[in-house]
Amino acid sequence: MRAVVQRVESASVTVNGEIVGSIGTGLLILLGITQTDDDLISERMLNKIIDLRIFPDESGALNRSLLEIGGDLLIVSQFTLYADCRRGRRPSFTNAAPPEYARTVYEKFVALARQRINRVETGRFRAMMDVASVNSGPVTIILDSGELF
Repeated sequence: MRAVVQRVESASVTVNGEIVGSIGTGLLILLGITQTDDDLISERMLNKIIDLRIFPDESGALNRSLLEIGGDLLIVSQFTLYADCRRGRRPSFTNAAPPEYARTVYEKFVALARQRINRVETGRFRAMMDVASVNSGPVTIILDSGELF
């Protein structure tokens, strides 16, 4: 599992001109899923993300987590995070999970997030999405479960 985590003032996802998910202060998660991802990896990745101390405290130091500030989550599935660009000019996506499997893992990840975070919004799986965000900082963190666990 790979995640690009961006601290945002706001973020939204639009599909065919319709906003399908939007948040205020919180985290935008672009989530890539591979064939070996499972419930345990999902839980560990979610816990890592929501516990990251990347929000400022009263002195401006990055000392607060999403949980501590009561922030929102916007979770967007993005298979292109598993692009292999080592050969040629066209990326290969063979390391991304097949759509049916990825959907299951993604939906479980979202369900876990909804158990822990008050406001969780999503994109639309397998849709062409326009993602807009107002990055705060900017703070952007890239996580890979293969390097974390």
